[in-house]
Amino acid sequence: MSLPTVQKLYAVVDGTWPPAAKQTHGPWTVRLDNSGSSRVSAATAEGRVTDADIPQAEAVMHQAGQTPLFMIREGDDRLDRDLAARGYVIKDPVNLYAVPIAKVATERPPPVTSFEIWPPLAAQAEVWAAGGIGPGRLAVMERAPDPKTTLMGRLNDRPAGTVFVGIAADCAMIHALEISKDHRRQGLAQHLTRAAAFWAQDNGADYLTLVTTQANDAANALYSSLGMTLVGQYHYRTLPE
Repeated sequence: MSLPTVQKLYAVVDGTWPPAAKQTHGPWTVRLDNSGSSRVSAATAEGRVTDADIPQAEAVMHQAGQTPLFMIREGDDRLDRDLAARGYVIKDPVNLYAVPIAKVATERPPPVTSFEIWPPLAAQAEVWAAGGIGPGRLAVMERAPDPKTTLMGRLNDRPAGTVFVGIAADCAMIHALEISKDHRRQGLAQHLTRAAAFWAQDNGADYLTLVTTQANDAANALYSSLGMTLVGQYHYRTLPE
């Protein structure tokens, strides 16, 4: 089974983590959202763009009250150079992973470790909030299309972790996996990832996918250990504060 391409995963990100508004302006797709999540607040080039096109996207984002932010995807080398020449700096380089679901949905988590819940509970919101994932990102989850769910992880009889999972096409994508500080390094992230794979399999997906920052060594090590393959990358360009 061949893995989805990086171009397909860019679409899966959009399909499972949608912005409040998405507009076309010339050669740009501009995402508008006040959640603080870069994935739903960035402009992307749809085809060939030149340095002369950049002010158009900047103006749309300024008008919406957003700091100009550009997602640099595979093939955007010229745009990357043009933005760098304008003083834009790199923000949050990320890795995109994919794996056939059957490779991860092999062993269910221990009993009472993971629960499928929609809509998410206040206890999950508290776990996310402690990790910097606030109401804006919860609103992204709310507007995401079905099928979707959250998983709540429990350790020592307490809510200890949570994750959002959505499906677009034949790909399930994990977002906002957060483990409470006091419960890290106890295997819960792996349990929730496997639980997400079983849920996705039951809901018709063929692949489990996700995005994580390149700087998150623990997450990259976890997903590699689960047999996930690095399919591609992207990063953002933004102006310094």
